[in-house]
Amino acid sequence: MNSAPFNLEVAGIFRNCAEVLRQQAANPFRVNAYIHAAQTLESLEQDTRDILRNEGIAGLVELPAIGQGLAASIDEIARTGRLLQLDRLRGETAPANLFRTVPGIGPKLAHAIHDELHVDTLEELEVAAHDGRLAAVAGIGDRRVAAVQAGLAALLGRGRSRRQAPQASPPAAVLLDVDREYRQRAAAGKLPKIAPKRFNPEGLAWLPILHTNRGTWHFTALFSNTARAHELGRTDDWVVVYFYDDHHQEGQNTIVTETNGPMTGERVVRGREAECRALAN
Repeated sequence: MNSAPFNLEVAGIFRNCAEVLRQQAANPFRVNAYIHAAQTLESLEQDTRDILRNEGIAGLVELPAIGQGLAASIDEIARTGRLLQLDRLRGETAPANLFRTVPGIGPKLAHAIHDELHVDTLEELEVAAHDGRLAAVAGIGDRRVAAVQAGLAALLGRGRSRRQAPQASPPAAVLLDVDREYRQRAAAGKLPKIAPKRFNPEGLAWLPILHTNRGTWHFTALFSNTARAHELGRTDDWVVVYFYDDHHQEGQNTIVTETNGPMTGERVVRGREAECRALAN
């Protein structure tokens, strides 16, 4: 049986993910999940893009070793030609690549959005899509803005149908514990380091990366390497924590040292400040 060329392309990306995760001492469960998914794709004759067109992501989930998260990764590769998670693990993440994961945003528009709006994350792009700034970018019409809003709602876990439960998030206490572990081990020089492509002209491997687990949750943590973090001198304070459930669905939170209000000087999860205040009391 000969696998479709696209399936082999995706399998190669998944094997690269497994190898990078292995080198970074990630949980073997995550490593093996990518390997098993690659093996499925290498043995599959039907092009997974045809499955996506005919059955959607649900059709991919029916394949052996392909859960919801890995199915979404196949969809991302089909739409953009790359997998953002692999870029991030290698330190190659750029906002333009991130924005290309949103349906309706191609390479040219992704660069224009970053250059004109100076946003770095999907959350910041979502705000711009609703406050009128995105509509002011050349080449964006009302229909494109609406499509981007819908795409972001899906990617960020909002606007789901009533029959599809939103992805659960780890408790703030767990995220703060991962943040604590990351900063302590980074300060002690006990973490592998990657060389991010952005803001790193010397190509130095300076960015510590942590893979860790809490119960059934898998986490990857890194200091923020966004333009805003560099502008404010927070590259050694803001920690981005990506979390994955057993289906490899991904979410993320940013943990910072609060600079205003009753939690000043304390570590808080952005967007979940009330939960963090309750923990402190």
